[in-house]
Amino acid sequence: MAKIEIKNLDVHYGDAHCLKGIDIEIQENKVTALIGPSGCGKTTFLRTLNRMNDISGADVKGEVILDGANIYDGLTDVISLRKRVGMVFQQPNPFPMSIFDNVAYGPKIHGIKDKTELSSIVEDSIKQAALWDDVGDRLNESALKLSGGQQQRLCIARTLAVNPEVVLFDEPCSALDPISTSKIEALIRELKKDYTIIIVTHNMQQAARISDFTAFFLMGVLIEFGETSKIFEKPECEKTEEYITGRFG
Repeated sequence: MAKIEIKNLDVHYGDAHCLKGIDIEIQENKVTALIGPSGCGKTTFLRTLNRMNDISGADVKGEVILDGANIYDGLTDVISLRKRVGMVFQQPNPFPMSIFDNVAYGPKIHGIKDKTELSSIVEDSIKQAALWDDVGDRLNESALKLSGGQQQRLCIARTLAVNPEVVLFDEPCSALDPISTSKIEALIRELKKDYTIIIVTHNMQQAARISDFTAFFLMGVLIEFGETSKIFEKPECEKTEEYITGRFG
């Protein structure tokens, strides 16, 4: 079942045509990996899914339909949209406050004030992010004291705390060591039971390990999309095969 349907999506930044006629369906409770060389439009595409591109003045044409409603129509509440479609960035970006306050920040912004309820949300979110064993006894410490991998899982917990339906990951492991990367990958596989996940990655092995579907972008065009096993074992397009086997990119 499709959670998000993208129809004839075009994105311009000034004279730069970054995405060209993208048509794709993102399946619910699956992991979709976005692959392709640097500058091919992966992150631009990801950011269209919760209108983060609004911030940088992109000109977006086409439709992004989330549960039957186009998020680019004039009625969309962008704050509510970004609650439903959360995003975890490439570099961990914890706020300069306690671990607890980092995770409680979103729920507070959305009106939750009860301390017992906030504590429950914080604990549940940190456990979902597989971080509780590391920080459960020191929630009042500064989040900036955590390791890079712990900070990234904290940012995932912060995203989960507002109860999203879709989680966007923009190269979440690019700044992490192999052990931290393995933990994030295991976490993503677990999270798809409850969330629809879309991840940008330059790591072909990572895409093959954790995703159900893979989309290959090149120069703003969606070259090929399908089940990950098929994309990696028997791609239809020669360009896809050349990229995943390392012959370019």
